[in-house]
Amino acid sequence: MRFGFIVKSQLVMVYVPYSLNSSSPDDISYEMLGADLPPDDILKIRRAVELIAPVPPDNRLESGEEIRSHAVGMALIAAGLKLDVDSRIAALLFAVYEKSQQKAKEWIEKEFGSDAIRLVSGLERLNGLRVIMPGISSSLNESRRQSEVLRKMVLAMSDDIRVILLQLAGRTQTLRYYEEHPGVARNETAHESLDIYAPLANRLGVWEIKWEIEDRSFHFINPDAYHKIARMLNGRRAEREKFIIETVAFINGKCAEAGIKAWIYGRSKHIYSIWKKMRAKQVPLEEIYDLRAMRVIVDEVDDCYKVLNIVHQLWTPIENEYDDYITRPKVNQYQSLHTAVIAGDRRPLEVQIRTWEMHERAEHGVAAHWRYKEGIRGTGVKDAYGNKVDLLRKLLAWRSDVADTSNWDEEFKRAELDDTIYIMTPGGRAVDLPRGATPVDFAYCIHTQVGHRCRGAKANGSLIALNTPLISGQEVEITTAKKGGPSRDWLNPQLGYLKTSRARQKVKQYFIALDRSRTIAEGRSLVSRELQRAGATKFSNDELAARLGFSDVELLFLAAGRNDVGSGAIRQALLNSPDESEKEQDFSLRKSKAGKRQDGVLIVGMDKLLTQLARCCKPAHGDEIRGYITNGKGVSIHRVSCSNFIGMSRLNPERVIDADWGKTPTATVYGVDTVVECVNRSGLLRDIMEVLSHENINVTSVNIVSRQGSARLSITLEVSDTKQLQHALQLINNVPAVQSVRRV
Repeated sequence: MRFGFIVKSQLVMVYVPYSLNSSSPDDISYEMLGADLPPDDILKIRRAVELIAPVPPDNRLESGEEIRSHAVGMALIAAGLKLDVDSRIAALLFAVYEKSQQKAKEWIEKEFGSDAIRLVSGLERLNGLRVIMPGISSSLNESRRQSEVLRKMVLAMSDDIRVILLQLAGRTQTLRYYEEHPGVARNETAHESLDIYAPLANRLGVWEIKWEIEDRSFHFINPDAYHKIARMLNGRRAEREKFIIETVAFINGKCAEAGIKAWIYGRSKHIYSIWKKMRAKQVPLEEIYDLRAMRVIVDEVDDCYKVLNIVHQLWTPIENEYDDYITRPKVNQYQSLHTAVIAGDRRPLEVQIRTWEMHERAEHGVAAHWRYKEGIRGTGVKDAYGNKVDLLRKLLAWRSDVADTSNWDEEFKRAELDDTIYIMTPGGRAVDLPRGATPVDFAYCIHTQVGHRCRGAKANGSLIALNTPLISGQEVEITTAKKGGPSRDWLNPQLGYLKTSRARQKVKQYFIALDRSRTIAEGRSLVSRELQRAGATKFSNDELAARLGFSDVELLFLAAGRNDVGSGAIRQALLNSPDESEKEQDFSLRKSKAGKRQDGVLIVGMDKLLTQLARCCKPAHGDEIRGYITNGKGVSIHRVSCSNFIGMSRLNPERVIDADWGKTPTATVYGVDTVVECVNRSGLLRDIMEVLSHENINVTSVNIVSRQGSARLSITLEVSDTKQLQHALQLINNVPAVQSVRRV
């Protein structure tokens, strides 16, 4: 039976003024540090305090605070959060571990156990993040993205949730110190606290820490707005909390009278949250109706409306401040009744009413509180990161319900966040990559040119191989060459250089562009040779390209390099005008009825002409074709897409003649040239031949060119028509390591 009430208000942690400069450890309140712990654990805490007593007072953090004072402050906050003895010891030992050598680490482990030293080590690792926070980009969108990556990184780097809680306690202690000792880094610390640590505390449900971090940080960043809101609030926080306690008890009694089982709790809104709502809604403080709020959780939906009726009968509802998200859920399936009323003291009070099922979905489901509070709109499908945060929040709740906490830490050990790792650049930027990503993936994530010219990598200052999987939290530095490109070995999946599809695609694009450049160079050389042979070295390449039907001279060179434009076509284009006798010879062909060839080619308007399939484009049955009347060699049959044919037809359109496929003899086959681009591997050619042999497709020639881990195969196939050709190309494309296949 769920019944009763609880007040969730800001936890005012007691900051105990003390000095270890001249006092003994006995001056510290062990009752506070060991609150709720058995006597044996309090003795452990006493030994930890004795251990940090000799730490010199001039050992200070970057904030200026003495390490010992900071450690005790952390331990007090950990005690306020009711963390276990190992967590409190870890907070204290932070003081010696921060400045100690390996001997101290071994001594701590021997004295307090492996669990304590693991927490201290994890805390030290997270403290390393302090140097990277200022690296967040000044761009608003990039800054938000970086903040989100860093929040995830804090969780990913922790294999024990207590480390994160200690980190939050440490940050809270630093903000308390800055309250009394303003420093040059105070505002910078406040900004990163709002960006990183307050959202983490919110996501984990550690509301007391969240509220204190937000209010203190806001006070440092914008003191004028802070004090203005504080002055405008009617009554002090204590008075508001007293009102909440009395109101919760009053509503609780009314629900009991109506026979409604309810769990009720309330809270008074803190200053930073008020300021955010005033800015978001662009309204004055008087129009913020949830400065004081309470939530009622019941068993049944009908009870929600019964409680709503009770509230509206007791107090006057505020117009336009009622929302029924039960009958009309939000897009993310959030359900609850929201209303605002003028309470007995004539001040606004917000009331939320929901069932336990709705509450569970709101707290741990797709409508999780932290998602809408931080503007993260879910799609309705929870990711692994969201699931992890939900788990951590549930574990924190379990901690409060379990009396025996001896095995509590086992719930939190070594749980992976998701399949993401978080890597730092030397400049402080956080990069998220899939687990298993390598330095090459990291380089391409930074910039395409950094990836292309990547030649080496360091992780935390040590050289590593380029195919080494990276680990969350590493700072990776890429060594680049001044010029050059990637290695074709990177595309070999067996070598493990690339994990991300983005990096793999960038490498492929580089080599496609590189192959194009080489083909263009070969085509330029071929055209130059033909111009020299024809004695036309002064002939413009641009004019030659235009005569052959190319809009750009580069396309001409590319076609020539691929043998799509042959020497004959170039020589023909160089002729200013054909010889008249040749014209007469060409057109003395007798026109008559359409005639058929034995190869199935039908020449429209000509009878029994000598025909031949062009070797430049090798047409096959099913291709769209046309004929070109040659000088003394009959009609050459081309595919209409043949660049050679396009160029000749533009020069001499009168030579073009219609052609089509007639009835093709069943035994007729056509030789078709194909090019296969692939990663070079053992057995590749054998696998290609096997799939072709299985389909009874004959191969008449194969030419292989291998270069730096990749290969280009020029294969001539014998097919009966274009349908069989397309089927063959699909089969080849499905062979592992084949990147692309095309007909020439």
